Amino acid sequence: MIALILKNFFRSSSVKNSVLLLLFVGFISIFVGQQFLDKQAKGVQDVRIFQREYINRNVKNHQDDLGLLLYYLKFSLINSTLPISALSIGQRDVNSSIQSITIRGLEAQKYDADLNNPTNLLLGNIDFSFVLICLFPLLIIAFTYNIVSEEKESGTWKILVIQCKNYFFYILQLFFVRFLTVLFVLLVIFLMAKFVLAIPINSVLASFLTVSIFYICFWFVVCFWVVSLDKSSNFNALFLLSIWLILVIILPASINNYLVHKYPTPEALATTLKQRKSYHEKWDKDKRVSIERFFVHYPQYKKIIIPEGDFNWIWYYAMQQMGDDESVKEATELMKKLELRNSVSTNIAMFIPSVHLQIQLNELAQTGLSNQLNFLNETTKFHEKLRLYFYPKIFKNASVNSEKWQKIKVSTFTNKPAINSTKTFLPLVIFILLFGISGWYNFKKERLYS
Repeated sequence: MIALILKNFFRSSSVKNSVLLLLFVGFISIFVGQQFLDKQAKGVQDVRIFQREYINRNVKNHQDDLGLLLYYLKFSLINSTLPISALSIGQRDVNSSIQSITIRGLEAQKYDADLNNPTNLLLGNIDFSFVLICLFPLLIIAFTYNIVSEEKESGTWKILVIQCKNYFFYILQLFFVRFLTVLFVLLVIFLMAKFVLAIPINSVLASFLTVSIFYICFWFVVCFWVVSLDKSSNFNALFLLSIWLILVIILPASINNYLVHKYPTPEALATTLKQRKSYHEKWDKDKRVSIERFFVHYPQYKKIIIPEGDFNWIWYYAMQQMGDDESVKEATELMKKLELRNSVSTNIAMFIPSVHLQIQLNELAQTGLSNQLNFLNETTKFHEKLRLYFYPKIFKNASVNSEKWQKIKVSTFTNKPAINSTKTFLPLVIFILLFGISGWYNFKKERLYS
């Protein structure tokens, strides 16, 4: 029976064209992901070359003063990009994956981002997550909205009722054939992505594929439930498209708007301004005040002898440090609000499958907000490590040539995905059971068999 239903289903040219179209768009999404990976790889390669050449050039030009040399030198930290990130680019097209910072004030540097065309950012990327979340449901709706209603409207349903011993099982077979078709499209796209993007076979890929299949199952059971309402084909199509519009466009936009207004982040600008203001105003104040406050922050340097004269590097870097210290309130508040946005959106998304899937795909691909927050925290640690390494050398007036500059390499931050199966899969499973049981109950009332 399955083979006969499958043969009859693919007899329609519209079915074949729909499958081919989705496969084509899926392949495009893979190449969009490949371009993203190439851009990230080129950025990493360029920053490695730049840092090496920049250090060599400045060391040659500032042989006599280590403090002045380190005023200019930039050291880079890279947020590593996984191959699977190409399937769900997330916020990586907005947030830079590379931080190049000096040992001066951190807060004025930490939030620098790449220059991007705002129109491109508004339109977003046609990556695989977009195809899965937005386009796969449309194909499922097109395949299933008239499974029963078309037969009733054409007058052939009663013939089927007479010929079939188990009507409900026959309807399940119709859905199953369509599910196999959509699953085939998904697996072909994944297979191509695995080889084109060189994605390793591991638990991350398995979770990525599994949650994608669960999302497809969710839409099939939604269609199953709508069909079980025993309405016309027009009603089913309009109702399902309305559900798609609400879940894929309206609710995600509404949640984003709510979070932006609930947790505004004026601190993003205020932190930078406060840091710069706090630093610049120190030029007109007593040097001893800045140095003493610096020694409170770094008591290990109290025994260092302060040079005489109008200018010294201890005072200068103390001013830089005071800029960071006096903007710590704004910086802490900013990080707190970003973490709240991340946690609240994750909690709300548990009740909205489309948003939940997007967040989970980003988490697995390490392209979401949580990864960016971890990268910013790592940048802070990286900057502090640089300061603690170079401050003693600067304050003791060490020779520029005493440092082995060729050994200083670009650092890399790797944030390994923490897979929580319950958190990832359970919300979708609950929705699948909810709509599946409700549809089964409607079918069992036998309204469709008359």
